Amino acid sequence: MTEKPASQAFWGGNPPRAVSEARFQKLFDEADAMSIQGYLPDGEVVYWNRASEHIYGYTADEALGRNLFDLIIPTDMRPDVEAAVRLMFETGQGILPGRLELKHKDGHRVPVYSNHTVVTVAGQSPVLFCMDTDMSALDQAEAELRIAATAFESQQGMLITDANGVILRVNQAFTCCNGYSAEESVGKTPRLLKSGRHSLEFYIEMWRSIIDTGAWHGEIWNKRQNGDIRADWVTITAVKDNKGDITHYVGTQTDITQRKEAEARILHLAFYDPLTRLPNRRLLLDRLQQAVAASLRQQIAGALLFIDIDHFKTLNDTLGHDVGDLLLQQVAERLSACIRENDTAARLGGDEFVVMLEYLSPNLQEAAGQAEAAGKKILASLSQPYKLRHHDYVGSVSIGVTMFPTLVSTTDELMKQADLAMYEAKAAGRNALRFFDPEMQAAVSLRAELVNGLRDALRKQQFRLYYQPQVDRNGQIVGAEALVRWDCPVHGMVSPAEFIPAAEDSGLILPLGAWVLETACLQLAAWANHPAAAKLTLAVNVSACQFGRADFVDQVIEIVSRTGANPHRLKLELTESLLVENVDEVIAKMTTLKARGIGFSLDDFGTGYSSLAYLRRLPLDQLKIDQSFVRDLLIDPNSVAIAKTIIVLSQAMSLSVIAEGVETEMQRVLLDSLGCHAFQGYLFSRPLPIERLDRLLLGGVSGN
Repeated sequence: MTEKPASQAFWGGNPPRAVSEARFQKLFDEADAMSIQGYLPDGEVVYWNRASEHIYGYTADEALGRNLFDLIIPTDMRPDVEAAVRLMFETGQGILPGRLELKHKDGHRVPVYSNHTVVTVAGQSPVLFCMDTDMSALDQAEAELRIAATAFESQQGMLITDANGVILRVNQAFTCCNGYSAEESVGKTPRLLKSGRHSLEFYIEMWRSIIDTGAWHGEIWNKRQNGDIRADWVTITAVKDNKGDITHYVGTQTDITQRKEAEARILHLAFYDPLTRLPNRRLLLDRLQQAVAASLRQQIAGALLFIDIDHFKTLNDTLGHDVGDLLLQQVAERLSACIRENDTAARLGGDEFVVMLEYLSPNLQEAAGQAEAAGKKILASLSQPYKLRHHDYVGSVSIGVTMFPTLVSTTDELMKQADLAMYEAKAAGRNALRFFDPEMQAAVSLRAELVNGLRDALRKQQFRLYYQPQVDRNGQIVGAEALVRWDCPVHGMVSPAEFIPAAEDSGLILPLGAWVLETACLQLAAWANHPAAAKLTLAVNVSACQFGRADFVDQVIEIVSRTGANPHRLKLELTESLLVENVDEVIAKMTTLKARGIGFSLDDFGTGYSSLAYLRRLPLDQLKIDQSFVRDLLIDPNSVAIAKTIIVLSQAMSLSVIAEGVETEMQRVLLDSLGCHAFQGYLFSRPLPIERLDRLLLGGVSGN
């Protein structure tokens, strides 16, 4: 038997022409990857496959019989397309393929790659077949590549490594920042920038984070090509393939050295006395708090020496303040020379100094002997003659000493005890040293009475809320701060400066703080009914004790909901001391309340351990310039520098800024010129009872 040709075997014999055409018709119709359309010379559609339906949106029934130019040709392209179609039918040849943007049924442009051919069959009209490939995905990919390329050449230093950490590419910003060219970087590892300032443990933790989470970010000290050590904020991200295997690492680098230096300047201005360069009261109290905690934990003793210069006022009055400043500087130098490396000498202000001795004997009697020896050494040193320009001066000091830890080892109590002991030394004839005597505890007894009075005041509802207006640069009231007062039937209106510390130490700040928040929210709800007050914000101070409570967030949400207060008009004022510990917990609580619309202001900014590293993470709305800086604006360049730094920092972080304690027009004008346009202080109004504030705001309408 003769074997059939392969073509005949495939078709099952000689393939009928109708069967062949049907198979090619099916192939064209179902070619999902390519749109195929057929057009007559006048533009009438005679063929429209399934892919054309997908790309252009018209079904075959909608397209067949209609005109090409009405269906998919944009108006602005019509003259050119008509000319091209005419040319192809005249020549019988398709034009060169190319990219076009044609029109979808819904009107949007469709990028396609279009091929054309003219098919002529004897006895029939020629047909122009257009074969279009949808380029949308390719266009999007190209756009993404352009964006990625632009992003890579951003102002941030960037590098890409392989899975082994070998640098494959760096951008221009990386080269400018570090000094290494692309040729000097590619093929190396990021250890090229290693400064030696970080321990092995630091890098182990960093890579553990990258492996566990796919990314790491933080501060790294890097070494530039010229040897400079600079601080960078670095982000490292792992790139994974479809299988989850790491293929590359992408690193970004931002130089934050100036920010770190600004942070250091803020810390120094806020925590060191500019005249003597000794730690100031803020830093001393912080160190004292830590020292007391350590002494309790380690069962060792410490001592606090309160030092006051004898007859200092007479020196100032007779020889002038500039000579007095020289004496203060020399006293500071001698104090620093008298103490050990781990002790602290600080200037409180005026002619008052404090020395804190740590790590004394665990035996209190022996520790007292060590403190007395240190005190006598200071007495002897500070009683030596001073050379004050052309004046020889012989002075002396009086020293009060208290030991810690004690039954009541709060920083406030220790400072008061040492102060009382110092006055005993003054009474003994000066140039003397005295220890705190337990019999000198009248103040302690009064404090106990104060706590009992506070407890009674809460029970009898003797507290009142006063409101100090907050104004804009035009003097318009935009809000107020709620300030609690104690209307004591015995002592009259008591300032919070007198009872808030006792309330915090005794724990009474919790019920008192809840009362303040609820009363303030009720007032917000009352203001909401009056157009003149509806847009006011109300700031409420929150203590660290309150904020640290596990149920604080739930308590705030419940009070706001129950009182009907608008949460967007409520602003909680936090102090920096609240941020020293458990920063992540603080941020979590703030974020939850922020999501409910409640705002946050950081009170007394610049008076605590202001860390820009965590400040940028806080969901804050406002920074508040402390009144201690405002008070000295016109006499102390350092206060101006701090205020300006805070204002610039607020602007950089898109935060509002307000100054408290503004008492004079000159202070307001200076703050306004520095960029602070919101104010609070006696220049505008003292804290007012609600009745007076409502009359001011509402023209006599009574508030809550």
